[in-house]
Amino acid sequence: MNFDELTGRIALYGIIPVIAIESAKNAIPLADALISGGLPCAEITFRTAAAAEVMALIKKERPDMILGAGTVLTKENLKKAKDAGAMFGVAPGFNPDMVKAAADMGFPFIPGIATSSELEQAFALGCRVLKFFPAELGGGVKMLEALSAPYGHTGVSFMPTGGVNLGNLESYLKVSTVKFVGGTWIAKKDDIAAGNWDAIRKNCVQALDTARNIKRV
Repeated sequence: MNFDELTGRIALYGIIPVIAIESAKNAIPLADALISGGLPCAEITFRTAAAAEVMALIKKERPDMILGAGTVLTKENLKKAKDAGAMFGVAPGFNPDMVKAAADMGFPFIPGIATSSELEQAFALGCRVLKFFPAELGGGVKMLEALSAPYGHTGVSFMPTGGVNLGNLESYLKVSTVKFVGGTWIAKKDDIAAGNWDAIRKNCVQALDTARNIKRV
């Protein structure tokens, strides 16, 4: 599956859960909660030491899940993510060296941007899907609409993350250049640690219900 097909599949859901998970023992129960809630995709972030092991377990046991790696800040992160079976990487910011390293590895990469200058630099390096982060603090929907005006015709699209939640999900998904959002509220660290799988499933269902009304999933 190429990157366009991959991001196109995520776009059908409208949301990808962005997850920090502390223990690999929760990897498969988490994956099953997401799948049963209708969201068979996840961005597992390198904010915890367990990230690579979690990705490897999910890739092995639930190979049909769309699996990404988040908070990819170093070349070591890139290698670990690819080796663990992640299908793409995401960063909170724009680092041209990381974009080039990912390209050299043949590893699809979504850098983070917050300004038009960062957008243009990422675009010049071939990036067409960009993380808008931190979404709410960076201007939210109004900022995305402002960026879309001069750049929307280029085919660039956004994955807003940071402060997106069930209450404002609809407004983000209505922006024509938003491909999907990163949902940090779907599977919170505390819920994962406590094994609150029903709560995570419910969050998936509620988010998809909202997304379906906008994206026609």
